[in-house]
This record gives sequence, structure tokens and C-alpha cells, in this order.
Amino acid sequence: MKKILLTGATGYIGQRLLPVLLEQGYHVTCCTRDTQRFEIPEGAPRDQIDVIEVDFLRKKTLKKIPSDIDAAYYLMHSMSNSSDYQEMEITCAINFREAISATNTIQVIYLSGMINARELSSHLQSRQKVEEELNQGNYHFTALRAGIIIGSGSASFEIMRDLVEKLPVMITPKWVRTKCQPIGIANVLDFLSAVLFLEKAYDDNFDIGCPDVLSYKSMLLEYARIRKLKRTIIIVPVMTPRLSSYWLYFVTSTSFKLAVSLVDSMKVEVVARDSRINEITGITPFSYEEALERTFSKVEAEEIISSWKDSFVSSGENFNLSDHMNIPTHGCFSDIRTQTFDSRQKCIERIWRIGGKNGWYSSSFLWKTRGFLDQLAGGVGLRRGRTHPDHLHAGDAVDFWRVLYANKEEGRLLLFAEMKLPGEAWLEFKVGEKELQQRAVFRPKGVWGRLYWYAVYPFHGIVFNTMINRLAKSK
Repeated sequence: MKKILLTGATGYIGQRLLPVLLEQGYHVTCCTRDTQRFEIPEGAPRDQIDVIEVDFLRKKTLKKIPSDIDAAYYLMHSMSNSSDYQEMEITCAINFREAISATNTIQVIYLSGMINARELSSHLQSRQKVEEELNQGNYHFTALRAGIIIGSGSASFEIMRDLVEKLPVMITPKWVRTKCQPIGIANVLDFLSAVLFLEKAYDDNFDIGCPDVLSYKSMLLEYARIRKLKRTIIIVPVMTPRLSSYWLYFVTSTSFKLAVSLVDSMKVEVVARDSRINEITGITPFSYEEALERTFSKVEAEEIISSWKDSFVSSGENFNLSDHMNIPTHGCFSDIRTQTFDSRQKCIERIWRIGGKNGWYSSSFLWKTRGFLDQLAGGVGLRRGRTHPDHLHAGDAVDFWRVLYANKEEGRLLLFAEMKLPGEAWLEFKVGEKELQQRAVFRPKGVWGRLYWYAVYPFHGIVFNTMINRLAKSK
């Protein structure tokens, strides 16, 4: 059985590619910076999966990579998560290349962006430099270059959905005229798996895209047509990149840093040079319309395997879950409440549906107000919602919280706040044999943190008391 190294195993593409590789009979070693974020897919053959905790910015951790790897996927991207992201991406690529070159790896496959324009955005320049570094390794290298990826949970699709579903009239910047060649997520996975050990794809790079070349305006209007929504797009020339970023940030669920990166890239035309990879692999990508329809069917059936919102890039944060697993006690403020429940199972089910469209079981206006204020401060607000309506896993985003720990059998859910705060906050639910314990903990930073706690404390009685009562008792 051939062994595959999968980097970015908890990312949007990695989570979807893993089941494909397992189904094809490969043994997969999954790389993650935080093993607590990794969860083996339901029904997956556990004897075909290994999980290693490595950080490609720290060379010492790369010693964990097995030497008997046959091929590797490089699926790591930062999407401007920090000001020095380009330097970080190059460092990761170099460390990866050196580590993999010391193994038995025959082929490395990299999913990049289309870099055919004369002037590239900083985001695409970084992709190009990473590709150049990876291409210098002691192995056969294959680069697949994609434009906009259309799929349930993808950043591109979610942004389009926010714009079209929310705005009957869109006042847009001139970059909506830019041409691009999108591709459905299913076809991306087809190509990624098809070029594995395919000698015709060795030591080369390929553009992948659907048959349609469209402007962003056309993509939005086609989305509206399929959804049977009447939408008007008005293009104004005065909207600067900065204003465009703010526009995306306030209208869609994207973070401001990601909005800046997207606007920077959307000014660049991303159209495939040719379609020779289709002939080499025998794959014929489906149209943009079919990509949308497939995506709608997945969303409606609530079959979203992965979402960009669950990536740390959605909040601009970058930490290991284990860093916040142990709730501190010293110097902290706490709000602890208990309540007996009508049924332990029903109580747990209600807790596991918390957030997103279902809300927080109390004072919707106050939660929405807090989310709006957080958004004004540059935070994530409540816009992210949640990926699944009733499933939670470590690492998932739930509105402006991040799931640190979720165990239904144990009856424990631990959340960490990603909103803008003068301190750190945790929200924990523990379902015992007879009662539910709800604990909110805040560790302030300086005087402003303490003032913040006392300012919001009067609302706790309304918010937290109502919430625990409704979680404990069916209504």
C-alpha cells in the first residue's frame, strides 16, 4: 500500500481530499499543527490513517515525517493571516522541500493559483514563489493552478451567497468586470487525485478551470438567476481597494484581512492558458452553472464537509487549541450557573445546536448588538454562523466563538471567544447526571478589561440565566 503525506489535513481542501485518497486504497499520513483539530472522517478505515503534529515553520517538528512516504500533497496557504505571511509561506515551502527531499517521496503535488497575468497581486506572487521553491526538490513536482473554487463552504461561494442573497441592488467596484475561470470543488478533487503518480504530469504545471470564462458580475448574476432572484449591479469607478475591502467586510462573512487579500486578487484576471490537463487526465470539468447547482444541493442537504469559516483565517487568529484548553482561575471573573434538566439527551442536543441560525437561546437582540459592535471594532461578529446545524468538532467556528472541546458522550462543550475583547473569554457547558453547569470565564487585560466586565455584568442575568433555563428545559 502506497503512503501519501497530506499537509493541510484540517483545511478546506485537505478534509475533502482525505476520503478520496482513502477510497483509492492509499495509506495517508495527515499533517496538522494541532492534533486536537483533526478528526477521522466517519466510517473511514482507521488502519489507513496516521496523524502527526508538525509545524513547517519549526524544523525540529519535521523529524516526525516518515521516510517511507511515496508522494505528498502541499495544501498549505495563509491567505494574509499576518503582515509577514509571504515570508512565512516561503519558509514553510523551503522547510517542506528539504524535509520531503530526505524521504523516498517520488512526487509532490501543489494546489496553487493561476498566475498568468503580467501584474500579480501579493497573494498570487506568494503562490508563485512557493511553487518555485517546491519545484527545486529532489522529487517530481506537479502544480495545479486554480482560480475561483465553487463549493459548499468555500470562501468564494460564501461571499457570493452573502452578496446575492442579501442585496437586491449591489453598488460594486469596477473589479467586478475582471474575467476569471472558476472551477467546481469536485473537479479540483478529481484533478488532485488523477495526477497522483501520473508520469505525464511530472515536472510540469497546469491550469484547471471550468469551460466558462466569466466576469465576477456575470458570476453574481448567474447565481441570482439560478436562485430565481432579481438583482441589479451598479458599477462605480470611485470605490478604492480600501473601500472595496470594507464593503466586502461589512456585507459578507469574510474577515477584513481576507477581504483585503481577495480584493487585491480580484483585480487580476485569472484565465487558464490551455486545457491540456483535461486530455492528460481524461477529466472534463463541468460548467459554472452545474458547479453552482451541485453546491446548492449540498448546502440544502446540509452536507458541508469543510468550510473556510472553520479555518483560523476567518478570525485572523493563529493558535493551538491546547493553548486555551485549561481555563485559568487566577485573576479571572466568572459567572457560574447550574440548572436541573428535563432530559440529559435533549439537553445535550440543544447545546450542540447552539449558535448560527438557531441562536443562543436568549436575548437575540443583545447577542446581535454585541456581534454588530464586534464587527465595528474589526472583529468577526456573528456573521460566520456555523458549518453544521447540529454537529460540533474541535476547531469549528460558532459565530464569534471557537470550539476548543466537544464531546457528546461526556456532555462537555468548551468555547473560546474570538471577538475583540480587552482580555480572554471562555464559555463552558457541562452536562452531569442530574444538572447542567454553565460557566462563563473572563480574564481581563489591564484596567480596560476590568471596566469591560463590570460594564457588561448587568446583562449577564438576562442573557446567561435565560440561556441555561432554555438549554435545560424543552420549550
